[in-house]
Amino acid sequence: MTTKKIGLLVGSEWSWPPAFINEVNRRQENISAEFVRLIGSRMAEPCMYDVIIDRISHEIHYYRTFLKTAVLSGTLVVNNPFWWSADDKFFGASLATYLGVAHPRTVALPSHSYADGIAEDSLRNLGYPIPWDMHIEYLGGFPLILKPVWGSGLKQVYKLHSREELWMVYDQTGTECMMLQEYITWDKYVRCICIGQDHIMTIKYDINAPWPHRYFRDDHYLTNEEGQSVLESAMKLNQALGYDMNAIEFALKDGVPYAIDFMNPAPDFDVNSLTPYYFDWVVKTMADFTISLAKGERTQQHAFQWQEIIKKPC
Repeated sequence: MTTKKIGLLVGSEWSWPPAFINEVNRRQENISAEFVRLIGSRMAEPCMYDVIIDRISHEIHYYRTFLKTAVLSGTLVVNNPFWWSADDKFFGASLATYLGVAHPRTVALPSHSYADGIAEDSLRNLGYPIPWDMHIEYLGGFPLILKPVWGSGLKQVYKLHSREELWMVYDQTGTECMMLQEYITWDKYVRCICIGQDHIMTIKYDINAPWPHRYFRDDHYLTNEEGQSVLESAMKLNQALGYDMNAIEFALKDGVPYAIDFMNPAPDFDVNSLTPYYFDWVVKTMADFTISLAKGERTQQHAFQWQEIIKKPC
């Protein structure tokens, strides 16, 4: 019987990859895990891996190119690179609204500046000046959050308290496409580690604590109703986005979970931040899930299905 193979594409992380590889290989299920090795890819080249876990192609363009071709040859990639290439945070805000998942009101803004060589006529569809007062009123007033439409972590994320502060920060954003967002004054804050769209671990998360000490085990932090609402919202988002590996943050206000950040398809799996308890869960759950993929117990989603998932606008 031919051994099936699970490959890992990873960056500088050091704790999760070897733990995952050891977990898969020790189970003796005729499935092996290893680091992917690439020396260049030929067009339409068959891929030797049944499953690949992708945790770095958002930074290395060649990896994303390789993965798309690997999907064509039948490899199951976590996360599907065709889905991952299609998202942005403003699209996510709109998607959440159509799904009926609570989300801060959001406005996408024209970039402050444009690259040299962009002709003035290329910008003639833009109206000036930006109607700041109209946007601020729609978002419910200050404080507001300004952050990039594309981005990860907390890079270029600003909490703003006045028009003057907004204008000063916006003037420094250059060619970045930014979005302005309602600030949710929350009572509780959680981060969900999601594997396989429906394996979800909800964790108390202190977003203001120094990194990496933000995860805390508190099995009674959420009420049963709050926990169920978080799980239902997380599953809706994962299924709509097609993510089999994700982290979703919810700010809870008056028992309602608002999806704050839910496009993290290469979430932090480091033992120092997750703590050993949640780290072990991630290692074992990802091993269970990818082994099931390698065995053919589920297939990769190839087509976008947002219109099938979304029944009607909210």
